Amino acid sequence: MNQLDVVLGLQWGDEGKGKVVDLLTPNYKVIARFQGGPNAGHSLVFDGDSFVLHTVPSGIFREESMNIIGNGVVIDPVILMEEIEAIEKKAGDISKKLIISKRAHLILPTHRMLDAASEAAKGKSKIGSTLKGIGPTYMDKTGRNGLRIGDIVSGEFEARYNALKEKHLGLLSQYDFQFDITEYEAKWMAAVEKLKRFEFIESELVVNAELQKGTAILAEGAQGSMLDIDFGTYPFVTSSNTMTAGVCTGLGVAPNRVGKVMGIFKAYCTRVGSGPFPTELFDNDGEELRRIGHEFGATTGRPRRCGWLDMVALKYAIMMNGVTELIMMKADVMNDFPTIKACVAYKLNGKELDYFPFEAGDEVEPVYKEFPGWKCDITKVRKYEDFPAELKDYVSWIEAETSCPVKIISVGPDRKEIVIR
Repeated sequence: MNQLDVVLGLQWGDEGKGKVVDLLTPNYKVIARFQGGPNAGHSLVFDGDSFVLHTVPSGIFREESMNIIGNGVVIDPVILMEEIEAIEKKAGDISKKLIISKRAHLILPTHRMLDAASEAAKGKSKIGSTLKGIGPTYMDKTGRNGLRIGDIVSGEFEARYNALKEKHLGLLSQYDFQFDITEYEAKWMAAVEKLKRFEFIESELVVNAELQKGTAILAEGAQGSMLDIDFGTYPFVTSSNTMTAGVCTGLGVAPNRVGKVMGIFKAYCTRVGSGPFPTELFDNDGEELRRIGHEFGATTGRPRRCGWLDMVALKYAIMMNGVTELIMMKADVMNDFPTIKACVAYKLNGKELDYFPFEAGDEVEPVYKEFPGWKCDITKVRKYEDFPAELKDYVSWIEAETSCPVKIISVGPDRKEIVIR
């Protein structure tokens, strides 16, 4: 049976998925995003240029590729059109390379206002939303009020839009929150018109038809596994299923159609926004990881919280996703550390746990294993054999702990700075 492969993040997002998908795309004709929205920021660096993709699949710069925005994605037409225009300055017209599911939900200007009002009302218990309207859009989707891409070309679009907008204005009146959507709404309507030059499809039919033909398909996830709405560090999570299971609902494929699952992780950990982070560092090591790794959000610009690798959370994510191979990013950020650490267990209420618990909050204390650092520059290395012994030992230990091979190791931001085993 023909299967599609999956690539996704195993931590709290920002693992470097954009670079990996860009690297993998020559092997795939179809690249399909299956969940999330413009809260994603997939960074690509090549030919001296850097691009941050928010909604468009990361295969868009490859010739001959078909890029699908799946039904599980939520779309802000303004952000999508700005992104498309930026891509077209570099790559020319992409209307033949990008197709959009009719079932993908639209983020309205009032969704953004609801997001901001709700976050402001939470005060100190903010979840760290990117304020892009993602959560309220998924709420309307599950509440069966949503507006979808396919509605754009129906005769009732304006009436449906106005009905949903009025519902939102009623909800917003309950908050002490000042806003004006006039300007953004005008941009939004103009962007909706511009989107009409793209093909709107029944993506589930297209994806399954391509599978039948034996086309190589890569499903691309956004955010990270530990931000999954069901299995992440709730409520400090995103509003969609970021794990492999989300591929089935976000693209309309059966579970037995999933082939390889490539899980991406950083050699350390980062997190943006609020929420549990057992290995977070508040010392000089944390500062150094942030400085050397340029750990600032691709979408928000916010400084990321940094910490050592959390093997407890990583093993949990590997189990939940059915990961078949691992991809390690940013090994080069740890070039200068004399010692590196990895969390191998948690202490909770005096007990040591080797699994990721429901109560994974601030009271969890990490138990560390120490490794000697490699103390040399690995950015020019292109063959695994040429790595320092200390890095090879660290990789071997990760493989033994996870029972998963590390197939790719990134040693810098550029598409060429990679070691493939």
